Amino acid sequence: MSRFKASARPRPSAYDKALGLLARREHSLFELRRKLGQGGYAADEIRQALERLDASPYQDDQRFGEALLRSRVQQGYGPMRIRVELRSHGLSDRIIAELLEEAAVDWDGLAQRQLIRHYGTEPAEEAVDRQRRAQYLQRRGFSAANIRAAGQRLEEAGTDDGMTFDASCFGE
Repeated sequence: MSRFKASARPRPSAYDKALGLLARREHSLFELRRKLGQGGYAADEIRQALERLDASPYQDDQRFGEALLRSRVQQGYGPMRIRVELRSHGLSDRIIAELLEEAAVDWDGLAQRQLIRHYGTEPAEEAVDRQRRAQYLQRRGFSAANIRAAGQRLEEAGTDDGMTFDASCFGE
């Protein structure tokens, strides 16, 4: 026989469950719908809970997007990767465009800092090394223009004499 009694607490409503999730961190409506569905709540109950949350100050997709954007920028990710992640959380293209436009981020400078953080200040003298660095930044979500600008900034700063990213780095 078990020493512990089974909990006799009733299951919380979908709205209460969503509030509990939001108390831990921001969530998009899309995420809440998915998590409530996985929790076994009826579609109608989920819809009503999300409508109620949408009308309240507790959940805001714009605020969720701002928090995610801020977090990913601090982690050194570029705009293309952030855009894809925001879209995967169910944010509309309009909200995503607004967030990226309003973000006061120097994407070229962020790409430059990521190169220095990952590769140090040693010059990339061989074409294969330049290509490897460009591919690293591409995987982190930076555009070819951001990558070229980061290479030029490093070159101008004298930090990396051989860091010119040309079309060959991008398979063009």
